[in-house]
Amino acid sequence: MPIRRFGAACLALACALAGPAAAQSDSPALTRDQMRVFLSTAKVVKSRDIGKGVTHPLRLTLTDGPLTHDAAFQSVDERSMFAKLQGAKGPGAEINFVDTYRYNLAAETVATLVGLDGMMPVHVERRWNSRVGSLSWWIDSMMDEGERLRQGLNAPDPQGWNDQMYRMRVFSALVRDTDRNLTNVLITPDWQIRMIDFTRAFRLQAVLPNVKDLPRCDRALFGRLKALDRAALVAAAKGQLTPSEIDALFKRRDLLVAHFERLIAERGEASVLY
Repeated sequence: MPIRRFGAACLALACALAGPAAAQSDSPALTRDQMRVFLSTAKVVKSRDIGKGVTHPLRLTLTDGPLTHDAAFQSVDERSMFAKLQGAKGPGAEINFVDTYRYNLAAETVATLVGLDGMMPVHVERRWNSRVGSLSWWIDSMMDEGERLRQGLNAPDPQGWNDQMYRMRVFSALVRDTDRNLTNVLITPDWQIRMIDFTRAFRLQAVLPNVKDLPRCDRALFGRLKALDRAALVAAAKGQLTPSEIDALFKRRDLLVAHFERLIAERGEASVLY
């Protein structure tokens, strides 16, 4: 039976990526580096409000002539000592609250280092219309996880689906994403998961919430977690994460490694790593 839920549906960027895809020009498949160049240099020819999400993201259409494609633009960059928040479980509060587009860039940086960059869109930092923000490649998805659950649909490959969900959960714990809700989990037509919206990740708490949701880990991901190098991350995430945020991430990394090593000792490697 495929995993049915992950997290709570709360206020978040829906990015409308689960709706019908915009008309895109026919083009050869691009590498992530080619997407990055396009996002950085292509001309913006159209913009509209996505209409969902508390950060008010925009959907931009870009073209370089031969290629036309859409992107999601987020320029939120808020910090406060104390913030009152509204979530699925009701009102709440957070000390040292941060909601910033820079975390979208940092999430892709960390994902690349642990081999999960394919599970999220390409991001670049770009100035548009006098604002600086993250510009992400538009994902042609057929639905988000919330819609899948509402329709009662199951992936054609339940085991493969579950394996993707486990990877996402481990990554979300690593970057301490407080907003990994159903609308931020996109599903492509071939049933691949794509993660979007990390503007409320990288909290300073060195804890793993909901460890019961971390029963298994991808073997390659586990190896990359153990090998994650601080100097490499500091260099790659320059301008994206503070030293305190990096310190907290590595403390969570250590907790994740210890968690899975404990499970392996209790249950055996074959039941934990896949």
